[in-house]
Order: sequence, then C-alpha cells, then structure tokens
Amino acid sequence: MESEVNGILVAAHELKAPLALLRQLAFSLELTRNDSERQKIQSQMINVSDRAIRQVNDLTKIARLEDGLFQMEPVAVRAVCDDVTRELTNLFRFNHRNLEVSYTNRSRLVVANRDLLYSVVYNFCLNAMHYSNEESRSELIVKDYYDKVRLSVRDFGPALPTDVWKSLKKGWVEKPTSIAMRPGSSGLGLYIASKFSQYMSAEVGAIRHRDGTSFFVDLKVSKQARLF
Repeated sequence: MESEVNGILVAAHELKAPLALLRQLAFSLELTRNDSERQKIQSQMINVSDRAIRQVNDLTKIARLEDGLFQMEPVAVRAVCDDVTRELTNLFRFNHRNLEVSYTNRSRLVVANRDLLYSVVYNFCLNAMHYSNEESRSELIVKDYYDKVRLSVRDFGPALPTDVWKSLKKGWVEKPTSIAMRPGSSGLGLYIASKFSQYMSAEVGAIRHRDGTSFFVDLKVSKQARLF
C-alpha cells in the first residue's frame, strides 16, 4: 500500500510540473508586448499542454488495459517512429536538442497496438530529451534483433540508477519512481512505456553506457511480414 501511494505521489509531482510551467508562461505572456515573442510563448504553452494531456491519457489507458480494448495487429514500426519524430521536432529544436534516426530493420511489420506503440516511442524520446544536455544528441534506432525488431532510444545523459535498471532488466517498471541524477522526470514515462510493452507481450529494457543509457523494446515480427 505504501509503495502504491509513493508511486501516485511521484506521478502527481511530475504532472504538477507542466501546470507550474504553464502558470509561469501565462505571466510572461501578460507582460510581453512583442508580437513575435507572444507567438513563441503561446506555441510553447500549447506544446506543454499537449504533453500533459498525453500523459493523462496514457495513464487512463493503463487503467483500461485489462478491458482488452487495444487490439493487436500488424504495425509499420518505421511509420510510427516517423509520426513521433514529426510531433517532437519543434520541442527538440526549442530545447536545443537533436534527435538522430536510424532504420536498418528488414522486417517492417511488428505485432503491436499502434496507439500503445506510439506512446512507448514518444515517452522514450521525451525521456532522452530531458536527460541530454543542450546541443547534445539522442538516437532513435530501429533494427532487427534475432527474430524480433528492436526499437531503442539512446541518450547521453547521467547514469541510470541501479534500482531502475534492475527493474527494467526484469522486464517492467512496477510504479513511477524518482530517478536521481536525472532531473525533470519521475520515471512516469518509463512506467507508461513498461506497462504498454507488457500488454503487447514486448520486452522492454535498458542498457547502461559510460555516457548515457539506451532504453529499448523488442517487438515480435508480424507473420504477415514473414510471408513477404
């Protein structure tokens, strides 16, 4: 019970952050007279709102996973990644970050739910942006991995704490957890990605590097893809 409550408090703290930022931006907007600057602030407010709404929607989906409403089907993994990177392009640019994309997978279709997979990729990329320094890069890589397709996002930020890494090594994150040395995130995105991956029978994990971390999900290749 205590563990569950702590998880809720950590998630609430992360969801509080965009609300505080919106309040700050609203004050800035009120004091700004330059039209160009006002448009920039308004655009930032919209982006912050969209990210907060997405997180709330993802948490709502987690509560509905047991209802079996999310059908599994052949999904074009590159198309999902393209859609995510398009959505996050302006956010990465605004924060002086760079997201590099590499596709080497021959198996184009995976077994997944498109909406859930989108959220997994989105949260991995958002984590990478938070954990990187200005002018640094993150890498989104899709490749064949044995008889599966591995989708990974590599950041060059602080080391991932051992307890979080061990949780991911087991195949899931049980609850949102504060991540020391990685400010700006409670691990809510990793929790969401873990729950959605588990539902899709996909293995999620992390690889610690000397200069950052790679978060990955291994997806089953669609039998429809094998036919071709």
